[in-house]
Amino acid sequence: MHDVAVIEDPAAAEASLDPMRSRLLAELVEPNSATTLAARVGLARQKVNYHLRTLEKHGLVELVEERRKGNVTERVMRATAASFVISPAALAAVQPDPGRSPDRLSAGWLLAVAARLVRDLGELVTGAVKARKRVATFGIDGEVRFASAADRAAFAEELTSFVTALVGRYHDEGAEGGRPHRLVVAVHPSVGSARSASPAQGGAPAGMEG
Repeated sequence: MHDVAVIEDPAAAEASLDPMRSRLLAELVEPNSATTLAARVGLARQKVNYHLRTLEKHGLVELVEERRKGNVTERVMRATAASFVISPAALAAVQPDPGRSPDRLSAGWLLAVAARLVRDLGELVTGAVKARKRVATFGIDGEVRFASAADRAAFAEELTSFVTALVGRYHDEGAEGGRPHRLVVAVHPSVGSARSASPAQGGAPAGMEG
């Protein structure tokens, strides 16, 4: 079982978004049979088997073993990953494109960049799994609390200057055998702080500006 699998096929994405099938995927982090699952989710075993066949068809669950019980063969299934991410490639015709509106201060543009990141990483991870190799990646995830909007703007300018200088130092357009890497740096309000804002306080929620 993989830690994370990326769903790129539209039919597989549709299958995974069904509430009951999503529940079954969660239950199948550990191997289980249709009989056991039926008792857990409150469905008839035949219905569970139907959903499992659909998930198996799209590669979201896999057969672990078959157990013979009298005249019945019980199939024990397991999800192919502990968690799943649906790639924007599943909606190829309408997936976000950062090139349409390259405004680095726009939340819509940042969302499009994030979507591209999910799509590209999904493709890399899928290929790496098939080749039984690892993908060379690096990420930083942290939080900074700004005292004011002015401080946030100054931080953005300083970060831009620093990253630009760093890229200039290491970027080698003519390096023989070199491989391009995409760099994404994002700053956005923490969702937790936005959710904790009290409506009674009035005004826009934390992380939002009028």
